[in-house]
Amino acid sequence: MISDESVKLLHDKATRGQKLSVKEQKQLESWYAEQDALEGEALALSANQTSNALLEAQVDEALAQLITVTQQIRKISSENERLRREIAALRRRVVQRIGTQPA
Repeated sequence: MISDESVKLLHDKATRGQKLSVKEQKQLESWYAEQDALEGEALALSANQTSNALLEAQVDEALAQLITVTQQIRKISSENERLRREIAALRRRVVQRIGTQPA
């Protein structure tokens, strides 16, 4: 395996239009392929991280909605309990009135 510094010199030589030997050309092409693979991995990782960040944002939004709905349910449950007590009190009053009316 050729060192990165040597390959960079070959790259510089090739980009300046200087002739490379067949061996040098193969080494440079191999290095280009490695660099492309590394870049591809980096891009895939970046896309994966972006995807993860998007999923995390969606989870956070869902949790916020869940908290809101939970609060609404608690409020409605509390109101229902208050109404049940009020209905029970009204029923007791009706029973008392029926009991106190002359027959």
